[in-house]
Parts: sequence; C-alpha cells; structure tokens
Amino acid sequence: MSISIIGDVGGNMEKQDDHNPRIDSLIEAITCLQQGNYYIDVMVDSNDAIGQIAGSLRSLALSLQNRQNERLKLDNITAQVDAGLILDDILETVYREFREVIPYNRIGFSLIDDDGQTVRARWARSDRPRMELHAGYCAPLKGSSLENIIRTQRPRIINDLAAYLEHKPTSESTHLIVQEGMRASLTCPLLVQGRAVGFMFFSSIDPDTYMNAHVDIFSQIARQMSVTLEKGHLMLELAVQKAEVEQHREELRYLNQVKDVFMGMAAHDLRNPLALVKMILEYELNPEIKLSKADRNNFLRKALGQTNYMLLLLNDLVDANLLQSGQFQLQIKSVQLRDFLTEAVERHDALAQEKKTRVIPEGEIPDVEIQADPSRLRQVIDNLLSNAVKYSPPGSTVRVYADRVPSEITIHVRDEGPGIASEEQPLLFQEFTRLSTEPTGNEKSTGLGLAIVRRIVEAHKGRIGVDTEPGHGADFWFALPASE
Repeated sequence: MSISIIGDVGGNMEKQDDHNPRIDSLIEAITCLQQGNYYIDVMVDSNDAIGQIAGSLRSLALSLQNRQNERLKLDNITAQVDAGLILDDILETVYREFREVIPYNRIGFSLIDDDGQTVRARWARSDRPRMELHAGYCAPLKGSSLENIIRTQRPRIINDLAAYLEHKPTSESTHLIVQEGMRASLTCPLLVQGRAVGFMFFSSIDPDTYMNAHVDIFSQIARQMSVTLEKGHLMLELAVQKAEVEQHREELRYLNQVKDVFMGMAAHDLRNPLALVKMILEYELNPEIKLSKADRNNFLRKALGQTNYMLLLLNDLVDANLLQSGQFQLQIKSVQLRDFLTEAVERHDALAQEKKTRVIPEGEIPDVEIQADPSRLRQVIDNLLSNAVKYSPPGSTVRVYADRVPSEITIHVRDEGPGIASEEQPLLFQEFTRLSTEPTGNEKSTGLGLAIVRRIVEAHKGRIGVDTEPGHGADFWFALPASE
C-alpha cells in the first residue's frame, strides 16, 4: 500500500491510503539530488506542506547546481594552469566564463609589488566602450581601504560606488572606475599561505549587484583563485625567463656566425692584398729584375694602398668585435660642434680633390656643445663623408649641414650619387652587407663601416638613418641628444 504525506501549513501530518503523485515526484527529486543530478522537476502547485517542501527542494537544487558550476569553473581554470597556460590566459578564461557565478561588467587583477607597499594593476577587461583604469596604474597600499581587506581576509562589497566616492573623494581608483560607468564592486583578496599577493576586482554597472551576494562563496573563489593565479604568475615568470634564454641563445648563435664571417672575410679580403704586396717585395728583392724609378715608385704606391686597405679592414674587424662583445666604452667629453664639423669638412675636401669632388658646409653650423666621445664621433663623420665621396661621381659636391631642435642635434651628409634602391635600404646598417652600388673610383669597402657607425651612434643614445631615392643622391644623417 502506498503512503502519502499530506498536511497543513502548520505541518500536521497524517497517513493516507490513496496514492499521491506529488510525493512520488519529491522522492524522485531527492534521489536525483543524492546522485548529483541537480536538474530536478518537482510540482510546486500549492502552498501546503508538500508544496513548501517541493519549493525548498527546487531552491536547494538550484543552489547545489550553482555550487557545482562554480566548482567546474574553478576546476577548468586549475586544469588550464596545469596544462601550462600563463597568467593572462587564465585571466581571460575567468573573464569569459565566470558570469554564471558572479555578475560583472568589468574584472581587474592587481598584484602587490615585492616591496609590499604598492598595489599595481596588472590586467583588466571590460565590456564597456571606455576604460580609465588600465594595466600599469599603481597606488600606495598603506592607508588605503585595501589594507583592511587584507587584515580581515574577507571580500569587500560596495553596492553604491557613487555614494562611496562622495564619502571618499580622494580615492583615485574609485573615481576612475566610476568614470567608466561602474556602480557596484566586489573586491576579493588573494592570499597565498597567509601572504597577500593581490586582489581581484569585480565591477558592475548596476547598483546593488552584490547586495545578496553570499560572502562565503566569494571567499572560496578567492582562495582558489589565489593559488591558481600564483601558479599562473610563476608560469609567466618562467615564460619570460625562457624567452630570455632563447634570446641569449640566438645572440650566441649570431655571434658564432659573426665569428665565422670574420674569419671568412679576413681570409678572403686579406689574401689578394697580401699576395700583391708579396709580389711587389719579391720584385724589389730580385736582382735579376731591373725596375726603373718610375716603376718602383708605382709598385710602392700600390703596396702602400694595399697595406692601408688591410689596416682599414683589421681596424673595422676589431671595432666590430668590440661592439659585438660588449667591451666597447665611450670616453664622453664636451665637443664644440661647429669646430668639429668645420675641421672634418676641410680634411675630407682636401682628400676628395683627387676625384675633383668638393666637400663643403651648407648653411650656418650651430655653435653648440654636445657630449660625445670625440674619437668615436670622428669615426662616424669620417665614415659618412668618405662614403659620400666614394659613391659620388667625380666633380660632384658633398654637403654637410646640421639642424637643431630643443632635444637633439641632427648632422647631415648629402651626396649627389646614384642613391640607394628601396629594397636595399634595410641592409644599409647591418654587418657585412655590400650593396649593388659600386664606388665610382674603385675604392675599397669592408662592408662593416655603416654597421659600426650605427652602433657608435646608438651608444651615444642617438639615432641614424638615410633619406634617399634612386638617381637623386642620399642624405645620411645621425641625431645626438642636445646638451642640457
């Protein structure tokens, strides 16, 4: 015989012999809950005792379902950490998937700096079109309301941010998120082994969003998130370290390639000049060969030219090696720009006479003082001027001028040569590159000069570049910081 339970609102119960399907639905619902199935179907069609029990079961099922969803969300995040996701990926997952657990329009994540005195915004996402409080924003921890959150280790709920801001008008962070349109907030402390590591900020555009929030639920979420985010933070640090190791490995690989190129260049570019010098000396020492004075002088001039080229190559190789190895140091002194450029122009104008080329100043050179290494600065201007003469046609003019703005001095060397093709311009300041343009007087080139110049300029915290069009010459320039 079936047993039905009925009663009035006061709870008086009596046995009935007739079958009651409402009781069956309650028993079935309880069985589902016991089995972990929280999607139950019970009839709540009256306000008697059975109806009240059915309503309570439905509320219980909904609560358990929400708890299960929370746990699944947290388990999903933990699984992603275990799978190797970095901190930003974890936070993106929280932002996408936590809406079923916590209502929000904005999530922010902040870390407490190692000094324990500063809270720094690390990450933020919002579905609003405007964000005022961005990653990188920082504020002192001491004296702020966040200190009390750490002390109590409990979430803080503000259901009316506008009223809170009126009460605390000096709170810049509150002012910023109110500007974004946020009207309620939930702040969860993130603690690892009792140590505060940061905060999660959930914000909503609707006041009183967190009025009925169950603090214990958020405390549980915060505890899980603390461990998860700490793991994610450590993984981020490991990723950064791995990237640094990879970069160092690439640098070592590049240096090894540079070494091989050095050896190849030394073997290739020194062989021919040495062979020529050796031949000339053998001619001079061979008593059976009678050389006229003119032939002897011609041979000696060729030998001198070859030894000068070999010395240039070796000097460039030494400089390039110093720059690559990090052993390059500047001896900074005050340099009078007008005197420096005037002397360089006069010196190169005299050297260019052989090609009937002129090197002249253009306009008034600023009478200013710059802070630089004089010998290295001369190396820069000498390289640019000698290149300009080298690649310009005989009888052309190379012009030198300088511009000044409050923050820097820019020095230009402009030639009337063939210019440089756009596809070759990115190669200009790299090591061991030789372009298709050939010197107009069969001058030698090591392919290292502009790369060395670039590194010298950058060591002075300056910039270097070129403005050029094929057929219209080239304007090489470098800019150095102006003296205070």
